[in-house]
Amino acid sequence: MGTCRTFIVEELRTARRFLKKAGYPYPIDETDFHVLNEHTTHGEIGGYLDAIDRGENIGLLSEAGLPCVADPGAMIVRVAQRRGIEVVPLVGPSSLMLALMASGLNGQSFAFVGYLPVEKSKRAAAIRHLEERALREHQTQLFIEAPYRNNQLLEALSTVLQPTTSICVACDLTLPTQQIRTLTARQWQKERTRVNLHKRNTVFLVGE
Repeated sequence: MGTCRTFIVEELRTARRFLKKAGYPYPIDETDFHVLNEHTTHGEIGGYLDAIDRGENIGLLSEAGLPCVADPGAMIVRVAQRRGIEVVPLVGPSSLMLALMASGLNGQSFAFVGYLPVEKSKRAAAIRHLEERALREHQTQLFIEAPYRNNQLLEALSTVLQPTTSICVACDLTLPTQQIRTLTARQWQKERTRVNLHKRNTVFLVGE
Protein backbone atom coordinates (compact mmCIF):
# COMPACT_ATOMS: atom_id res chain seq x y z
CA MET A 1 0.00 0.00 0.00
CA GLY A 2 2.86 2.35 0.80
CA THR A 3 4.10 2.24 -2.81
CA CYS A 4 0.72 3.08 -4.37
CA ARG A 5 -0.22 6.61 -5.34
CA THR A 6 -3.28 5.48 -7.30
CA PHE A 7 -6.21 3.44 -5.97
CA ILE A 8 -9.26 1.89 -7.58
CA VAL A 9 -12.02 1.93 -4.98
CA GLU A 10 -15.65 1.01 -4.60
CA GLU A 11 -16.58 4.03 -2.48
CA LEU A 12 -14.39 7.15 -2.32
CA ARG A 13 -15.31 8.41 1.14
CA THR A 14 -14.75 5.15 3.00
CA ALA A 15 -11.58 4.39 1.01
CA ARG A 16 -10.02 7.70 1.99
CA ARG A 17 -11.00 7.13 5.61
CA PHE A 18 -9.54 3.62 5.59
CA LEU A 19 -6.21 4.77 4.15
CA LYS A 20 -5.87 7.44 6.82
CA LYS A 21 -6.56 4.93 9.60
CA ALA A 22 -4.21 2.39 8.04
CA GLY A 23 -1.30 4.83 8.17
CA TYR A 24 -1.03 5.61 4.47
CA PRO A 25 2.20 7.66 4.22
CA TYR A 26 1.22 10.10 1.47
CA PRO A 27 -1.22 13.05 1.52
CA ILE A 28 -4.68 11.80 0.65
CA ASP A 29 -5.41 14.93 -1.37
CA GLU A 30 -2.41 14.17 -3.60
CA THR A 31 -3.52 10.58 -4.23
CA ASP A 32 -5.46 9.56 -7.34
CA PHE A 33 -8.70 7.63 -6.93
CA HIS A 34 -10.84 5.88 -9.52
CA VAL A 35 -14.32 4.68 -8.53
CA LEU A 36 -15.33 1.18 -9.57
CA ASN A 37 -18.74 -0.02 -8.38
CA GLU A 38 -21.81 -1.80 -9.70
CA HIS A 39 -22.69 1.26 -11.80
CA THR A 40 -19.31 1.54 -13.54
CA THR A 41 -19.26 0.52 -17.19
CA HIS A 42 -16.42 -1.09 -19.12
CA GLY A 43 -16.10 2.09 -21.17
CA GLU A 44 -15.35 4.13 -18.03
CA ILE A 45 -12.38 2.10 -16.86
CA GLY A 46 -10.21 2.52 -19.94
CA GLY A 47 -7.69 4.79 -18.23
CA TYR A 48 -7.78 3.30 -14.75
CA LEU A 49 -4.53 1.37 -15.27
CA ASP A 50 -2.54 4.14 -16.95
CA ALA A 51 -0.29 4.52 -13.89
CA ILE A 52 1.06 1.03 -14.60
CA ASP A 53 2.44 2.29 -17.92
CA ARG A 54 4.40 4.89 -15.95
CA GLY A 55 5.98 2.16 -13.83
CA GLU A 56 3.75 2.78 -10.80
CA ASN A 57 1.72 0.40 -8.66
CA ILE A 58 -2.06 0.60 -8.27
CA GLY A 59 -4.07 -0.59 -5.27
CA LEU A 60 -7.57 -2.08 -5.48
CA LEU A 61 -9.73 -1.57 -2.40
CA SER A 62 -13.04 -3.32 -1.78
CA GLU A 63 -15.96 -2.50 0.49
CA ALA A 64 -16.44 -6.27 0.77
CA GLY A 65 -13.02 -6.69 2.38
CA LEU A 66 -11.80 -9.17 -0.22
CA PRO A 67 -11.56 -7.63 -3.71
CA CYS A 68 -13.25 -9.44 -6.60
CA VAL A 69 -15.21 -11.86 -4.38
CA ALA A 70 -18.82 -10.66 -4.34
CA ASP A 71 -17.27 -7.39 -5.48
CA PRO A 72 -17.06 -5.43 -8.77
CA GLY A 73 -13.24 -5.36 -8.68
CA ALA A 74 -13.11 -8.41 -10.95
CA MET A 75 -13.84 -6.10 -13.89
CA ILE A 76 -10.54 -4.23 -13.63
CA VAL A 77 -8.55 -7.36 -12.74
CA ARG A 78 -9.82 -8.98 -15.93
CA VAL A 79 -8.51 -6.00 -17.89
CA ALA A 80 -5.16 -6.22 -16.10
CA GLN A 81 -4.84 -9.92 -16.89
CA ARG A 82 -5.60 -9.32 -20.57
CA ARG A 83 -2.91 -6.62 -20.67
CA GLY A 84 -0.34 -8.87 -19.02
CA ILE A 85 -0.16 -6.76 -15.86
CA GLU A 86 0.97 -8.61 -12.74
CA VAL A 87 -1.83 -8.95 -10.19
CA VAL A 88 -0.76 -9.49 -6.56
CA PRO A 89 -3.65 -10.65 -4.32
CA LEU A 90 -3.49 -9.73 -0.64
CA VAL A 91 -5.43 -11.34 2.19
CA GLY A 92 -8.50 -9.52 3.44
CA PRO A 93 -11.61 -10.54 5.39
CA SER A 94 -14.40 -12.04 3.34
CA SER A 95 -17.84 -12.19 4.92
CA LEU A 96 -18.64 -15.21 2.74
CA MET A 97 -15.67 -17.24 3.94
CA LEU A 98 -16.08 -16.14 7.56
CA ALA A 99 -19.74 -17.18 7.48
CA LEU A 100 -18.89 -20.54 5.90
CA MET A 101 -16.16 -21.16 8.49
CA ALA A 102 -18.56 -20.61 11.39
CA SER A 103 -21.67 -22.25 9.91
CA GLY A 104 -20.86 -25.92 10.42
CA LEU A 105 -22.05 -26.55 6.85
CA ASN A 106 -20.00 -28.21 4.11
CA GLY A 107 -16.88 -26.20 3.36
CA GLN A 108 -15.55 -28.69 0.80
CA SER A 109 -18.19 -27.86 -1.80
CA PHE A 110 -20.04 -24.55 -1.83
CA ALA A 111 -21.39 -21.91 -4.20
CA PHE A 112 -22.07 -18.19 -3.85
CA VAL A 113 -25.18 -17.32 -5.85
CA GLY A 114 -25.46 -13.59 -5.15
CA TYR A 115 -28.99 -12.21 -4.67
CA LEU A 116 -32.26 -14.11 -4.88
CA PRO A 117 -35.27 -12.69 -6.77
CA VAL A 118 -37.36 -10.11 -4.91
CA GLU A 119 -40.76 -11.19 -6.23
CA LYS A 120 -42.21 -13.76 -3.82
CA SER A 121 -43.09 -16.57 -6.22
CA LYS A 122 -39.78 -16.31 -8.07
CA ARG A 123 -37.88 -16.13 -4.79
CA ALA A 124 -39.65 -19.24 -3.49
CA ALA A 125 -38.81 -21.09 -6.70
CA ALA A 126 -35.17 -20.03 -6.38
CA ILE A 127 -35.06 -21.19 -2.76
CA ARG A 128 -36.43 -24.62 -3.70
CA HIS A 129 -33.91 -24.89 -6.51
CA LEU A 130 -31.01 -24.06 -4.18
CA GLU A 131 -32.25 -26.54 -1.61
CA GLU A 132 -32.48 -29.28 -4.24
CA ARG A 133 -28.93 -28.49 -5.34
CA ALA A 134 -27.64 -28.38 -1.77
CA LEU A 135 -29.12 -31.77 -0.91
CA ARG A 136 -28.38 -33.49 -4.22
CA GLU A 137 -24.79 -32.27 -4.56
CA HIS A 138 -24.05 -31.90 -0.82
CA GLN A 139 -23.11 -28.33 -1.66
CA THR A 140 -23.59 -25.36 0.68
CA GLN A 141 -25.41 -22.45 -0.98
CA LEU A 142 -24.43 -18.90 0.05
CA PHE A 143 -26.34 -15.75 -0.82
CA ILE A 144 -26.99 -12.21 0.38
CA GLU A 145 -29.85 -9.73 0.38
CA ALA A 146 -30.32 -5.98 0.51
CA PRO A 147 -30.06 -5.29 4.27
CA TYR A 148 -33.57 -3.84 4.51
CA ARG A 149 -35.06 -7.10 3.15
CA ASN A 150 -33.16 -9.52 5.40
CA ASN A 151 -36.09 -10.28 7.70
CA GLN A 152 -38.36 -11.07 4.77
CA LEU A 153 -35.77 -13.41 3.30
CA LEU A 154 -35.33 -15.30 6.56
CA GLU A 155 -39.10 -15.69 6.79
CA ALA A 156 -39.21 -17.05 3.23
CA LEU A 157 -36.36 -19.48 3.90
CA SER A 158 -37.92 -20.83 7.09
CA THR A 159 -41.29 -21.42 5.45
CA VAL A 160 -40.25 -22.62 1.96
CA LEU A 161 -37.42 -24.99 2.86
CA GLN A 162 -37.98 -28.49 4.17
CA PRO A 163 -38.19 -28.49 7.99
CA THR A 164 -34.88 -30.35 8.43
CA THR A 165 -32.82 -28.26 6.00
CA SER A 166 -30.15 -26.16 7.75
CA ILE A 167 -30.06 -22.38 7.51
CA CYS A 168 -27.13 -20.33 8.78
CA VAL A 169 -27.62 -16.63 9.38
CA ALA A 170 -24.36 -14.71 9.78
CA CYS A 171 -24.69 -10.98 10.35
CA ASP A 172 -22.43 -8.08 11.36
CA LEU A 173 -19.35 -10.23 10.88
CA THR A 174 -16.23 -8.92 12.70
CA LEU A 175 -18.35 -6.32 14.53
CA PRO A 176 -19.20 -6.32 18.26
CA THR A 177 -22.82 -7.10 17.29
CA GLN A 178 -21.83 -10.20 15.31
CA GLN A 179 -24.33 -13.07 15.36
CA ILE A 180 -23.89 -16.45 13.62
CA ARG A 181 -26.51 -19.16 14.12
CA THR A 182 -27.24 -22.38 12.26
CA LEU A 183 -30.66 -23.91 12.83
CA THR A 184 -33.08 -26.03 10.85
CA ALA A 185 -35.87 -24.35 8.93
CA ARG A 186 -38.31 -25.67 11.54
CA GLN A 187 -36.28 -24.10 14.35
CA TRP A 188 -35.98 -20.79 12.52
CA GLN A 189 -39.77 -20.59 12.24
CA LYS A 190 -39.77 -20.15 16.01
CA GLU A 191 -36.56 -18.17 16.38
CA ARG A 192 -36.70 -15.71 13.50
CA THR A 193 -38.97 -13.25 15.32
CA ARG A 194 -36.34 -12.97 18.06
CA VAL A 195 -33.66 -11.84 15.61
CA ASN A 196 -33.89 -8.47 13.88
CA LEU A 197 -31.72 -8.44 10.75
CA HIS A 198 -33.06 -5.15 9.41
CA LYS A 199 -30.26 -3.07 7.83
CA ARG A 200 -27.58 -5.45 9.11
CA ASN A 201 -25.10 -6.89 6.62
CA THR A 202 -25.97 -10.59 6.52
CA VAL A 203 -24.86 -13.74 4.75
CA PHE A 204 -27.34 -16.60 4.41
CA LEU A 205 -26.27 -20.21 3.94
CA VAL A 206 -28.38 -23.26 3.17
CA GLY A 207 -27.18 -26.84 3.38
CA GLU A 208 -27.50 -30.22 4.98
